[in-house]
Formats: sequence, C-alpha cells, structure tokens
Amino acid sequence: MARPTIADIAERVGVSKGAVSFALNGRPGVAEATRARILQVAKEMNWRPHSAARALGGARAEAVGLVIARPASTLGVEPFFAQLLSGLQAGLSRQAVAMHLMIVEDVEAETEVYRDWASAHRVDGFIVVDLKVRDPRIEVLEELGVPTVVLGGPGRHGSLSSVWADDREAMLSVADYLAALGHRRLAHVAGLPEFRHTQRRMRALRDSSRRLGLAETVSLTTDFSDAEGAAATRALLSRARRPTAIVYDSDVMALAGLGVAGEMGVRVPDELSIVAFDDSVLTRIAHPAITALSRDTFAYGRRLAEVMLAVIEEPGRRRDVKTATPRLVVRESTAPPGAWQAD
Repeated sequence: MARPTIADIAERVGVSKGAVSFALNGRPGVAEATRARILQVAKEMNWRPHSAARALGGARAEAVGLVIARPASTLGVEPFFAQLLSGLQAGLSRQAVAMHLMIVEDVEAETEVYRDWASAHRVDGFIVVDLKVRDPRIEVLEELGVPTVVLGGPGRHGSLSSVWADDREAMLSVADYLAALGHRRLAHVAGLPEFRHTQRRMRALRDSSRRLGLAETVSLTTDFSDAEGAAATRALLSRARRPTAIVYDSDVMALAGLGVAGEMGVRVPDELSIVAFDDSVLTRIAHPAITALSRDTFAYGRRLAEVMLAVIEEPGRRRDVKTATPRLVVRESTAPPGAWQAD
C-alpha cells in the first residue's frame, strides 16, 4: 500500500492541500472544525510525515542510529551487548526516542549507512561502538556534522563526545590479583586486535609483567567467538610450560575456555585459574563459577543514552564521560597455583 500523502487527505476531506498542511503543522488559517476533521482523517489513513520533508522543516527524527560492524552470529551470543542495548533503549525510551540498529559486514559498509541515514535525516544522532586504533569513522562523522557519541576511550575523538570505562585500570587489577595469588605465567585471550580497548588491555598486561616480575605473559587475539576462544585455549594449554591463569576478554570465551580445560583434563582452579573480563549470568551459573570483572552493563547503556540525548540538545558541547571501572568479583575459578606450577 502506498504511503498516504497530503493530497490524499485533502481529497478525502474536500479541502485544499494548503489547508491540510496548515492543520497538520498546527498553523493558523483553517477553521477549528476543519482542522479537527483533517487530523481525524490523517489518523485514520495512518499518515506520517516524510523524513525528507521533516528534515527540510527542521523537525527531529526522534531516533538514534547504532551501526555495528561485527558478525551477527557473534553478537547474538554476547550477554554484554544484550544488556548494553537494553539499557540504551530504556534510556532513549524515556524521551520517546527510538533506536535504529543495523549490523553490517565491515567499516566501509558502516560508513555508507552513516552517510545514507544522515542525508535522509533518519536519525538525530549516532552512537559509535568498537572504537578502533586510528579510527577512520571519526573523520567521516565529523564531516557529516550529526551529533555523535563514541562508546570507548580515553582520549579525544576529534569533536565527538564519548562515554567510557578504564579498561587499562581494570586489567591491572586482574594482574595484581593473580600475582598476589602466586601466578607467574599469565595468558590473555583477547578480542580483535584493531579495537582500541583490546590494545589497552594487552599493553596493561605487558606492563604488569614488568612491574610485578612475572615469568611470562602472552596474548592471543580472536574474533570474540566461543570457537576462537576455545581454539586459543587449546593452543595455550598444549604448551610445554602452559599458563597457570588465563584472562578472557568476554564471558562467552571464558566459558568456552572452561570447557576446553575440562576436555584436556586440566582442573579449574587447581591447575588453571580463569578470569572473564565481562560478567553475566553465564559466569555465575558455570561450574565452577567464574571470577569476573563486573559492572552494571544495563546502567552503562542507560548512561550512554543520557549523554546521547544531551549531545542532541546541545550539539556544540563536547562531553567526555568516564564511568565506573569494572570491579573484580572473585568466584571459584581462581586459586593459588600448585607448588609445581608456581616456578
């Protein structure tokens, strides 16, 4: 069915298109009885203003755009993103603002969506996730001039606002805890290497190795999937001098690693300690329950929404909002290494 137009409403009511335009836009120049009839017919016909026409009139789209360049199959099993999106939408809904979500294959496709949505005035602002090292999206979004908030930091992202938590500080707390237990050979099953937060976590672990005098640290990068998390764990546990503790960049990979340890006869935590960088119900119902860096991800998403709405209201004011650093919650998957492992 074709989208109803102002001309369709005018024909149904028996008035001019100008009268319909005045009535729909709340302008004087039409009798109140006629205005009421026009609005009633528009409602019956399910008429909605065209986005291009709204843009020309300076009206808001009442929507925010989020484009994610990751495999949909990977996102579908990540509790972090589910909680983040729930909190984000809850925060936007309080102001009756919708969220347009699209999952694409790569950054090039993501950039094209930004250009298309901006030109069509589909959204009032963009939220950018998975901040990259020397991220090419920053320049594009500044060029488009659409209010934008980057999830990630620290540091300035041109003129764009940001909301972030300190991944480095969080990783340092994990290394300190494991070293205090007596671990000297640590491994890190990390995410995608082009992500800025992945690089910050890897550097934090390397710095901790020097600061704490650890015997060995190693980082393996993955696509965040359970399959690659499991493969990385097998590679680490097949080493002649395998690590006594592994830190995973997601709860899904930590759970996969726990399964591989069982498959290879490596007891957790007696022979291997496991820590997850994200906390969720998965880490709590695993056996043994997994030690994790925990935060209120729903509240994190809601805070992101608040900043996005504030940036839309005052687009000329850049905001840099640091949220609470994830805190370490100790569970049954970590323990001091056995005497034969500690050397």
